Amino acid sequence: MTVKAVVFDIGNVLIEWQPERFYDAAIGQDRRRAMFAAVDLHGMNELVDLGHNFKDTIYATADRYPDWKAEIILWHDQWIQMATPVIDHSVRLMKALQAKGIPVFSLTNFGVESYAYAATHYDFLNDFDRDFISGHMKVTKPSAQIYEMLEETSGLSGDALIFADDRDDNIVAAQARGWKTHLFEGPKGWADRLVAEGLLTAQDAS
Repeated sequence: MTVKAVVFDIGNVLIEWQPERFYDAAIGQDRRRAMFAAVDLHGMNELVDLGHNFKDTIYATADRYPDWKAEIILWHDQWIQMATPVIDHSVRLMKALQAKGIPVFSLTNFGVESYAYAATHYDFLNDFDRDFISGHMKVTKPSAQIYEMLEETSGLSGDALIFADDRDDNIVAAQARGWKTHLFEGPKGWADRLVAEGLLTAQDAS
């Protein structure tokens, strides 16, 4: 079947998302390692991605860990410095696909408030043909339910969809539903795949 829509993850596909790197710069690698060992920060972020309030969730976690309170609060107060930089080539690919009339969807683990905040800094986040944001959907990848919800809403399924994500588990879940997939390791490989699928020319994908 011809691909009818291209589905982009956001973190590490369109915007780099490396909290450890941010904290290494902010507080030093040794202190960052100690904090991540003491506090389940990725678990905290998972709650945000499931739709829990962005600020309330992070501040409540900070209150539970007074030794790390100031550092944990940075996850909220300096969040945009953590979600950076934009992967410009990937954004160009998104726009090139849309210029060809090919719908582009997001499928992302992202909080409600944090996504709205990010979209005030990164205009392209407002430009998807359809948004599938876990915080609104109350379910995260790689749960089969989030992929099913995208199919039900879009009316597309199987190899009518091609999906790029940087995590193996999210790719495996999409493959289980018959989607075409691309494990994102950099924008050049994704560009080459879109050309190979006949969705873009090499010039379009540069």
